[in-house]
Amino acid sequence: MSLKYWTAFSSIEQLDSTFIQRLYNYFGDIETAFKASLSDLKQIEGLSIKKSENFIEKKKNVNPEQTLDFILKKGINILTYDDSRYPYMLRQITNPPMVLFYKGDLFSCNLERTIAFVGSRKASFAGKEGVKSIIRDLANTDVCIVSGLASGIDAVSHEAAMENNLKTIGVIASGFDFVYPTCNKWLYEKIENGCGAILSEYYPTFEPIKFRFPQRNRIVTGLSYGTVVGEAALKSGALISANLTLEQGRELMCIPGAINNVNTEGIYKLIKDGAGIVTKGEDILNALGWVIEKNVQQKIKLPEMSDSEKNIFDIISVEPKGFDEIQAETGLSTEDLLISLTGMELRGLIEQTDGDRYKKSFY
Repeated sequence: MSLKYWTAFSSIEQLDSTFIQRLYNYFGDIETAFKASLSDLKQIEGLSIKKSENFIEKKKNVNPEQTLDFILKKGINILTYDDSRYPYMLRQITNPPMVLFYKGDLFSCNLERTIAFVGSRKASFAGKEGVKSIIRDLANTDVCIVSGLASGIDAVSHEAAMENNLKTIGVIASGFDFVYPTCNKWLYEKIENGCGAILSEYYPTFEPIKFRFPQRNRIVTGLSYGTVVGEAALKSGALISANLTLEQGRELMCIPGAINNVNTEGIYKLIKDGAGIVTKGEDILNALGWVIEKNVQQKIKLPEMSDSEKNIFDIISVEPKGFDEIQAETGLSTEDLLISLTGMELRGLIEQTDGDRYKKSFY
């Protein structure tokens, strides 16, 4: 059974995917590669002697059967590079992960309609709303949203996908023994339980340390036919993902934002360098040449509203408005306005954000 040798390789923390790939390609069989001696490894042209010696030393403490059993007992699924189901797009990058550990239903996701969303962890309200609006345009289709399960744009992208009946794939920078950031635990659980899949190239015990996040990014972009950057400062992980997208020969797209926002400086640099501009979901479909049946998408039908409620709904723009602002523009009494706002919240027309500020739930 070759699976145990794939997991044995993955359990050695000091090995990277390129080393394992070199051995697999040379020997043509993962068991033979794992059992190779140092003299065997020295026959591989260009392979690091130091890494080879390290591998020989570390594997002395690895029991292949135990590594596989450890993973299966945790309810983690395994997909290896030699499996015919391995994602086609990911196989095309220069250093694909040799093993993918996953939870959820990966194959319920359409891996031929994948689009990555990346961006700042400290995204602005406008940046988050822009991502939500674009993903909303893709509602009820077979498009799959890929992101990195971090805070900010990542979390919003996964959440918006699920709210709009889209599958989503989250790629994490650690093994499954860790949830990072912990505030996204609910997202992990929801994605695993019917909304898509969570992937990792890391053995369950590997921690989410700094260098693993850029490595994770290559999988986010590598799985995807294109990448949409929501917000990005000039020095950010999102720009790393943008560069990876270009290196992988994929479509790079950006959501424009306020020019005085530090998190859009990277966006406008990418646009000046030739990245496409995305302001609606249709822009993504056009850029990638995807044709989606119009009858698959369902237009949101707003509930009936009173004249006062319609007025309030029209007044609340993309940016939230406070109670006093709404009252000044509507002329409603405090009591009447409170009744209208409460009723609209209960019916899902509006929602509160940042204290007493309100925003539309539909656009």
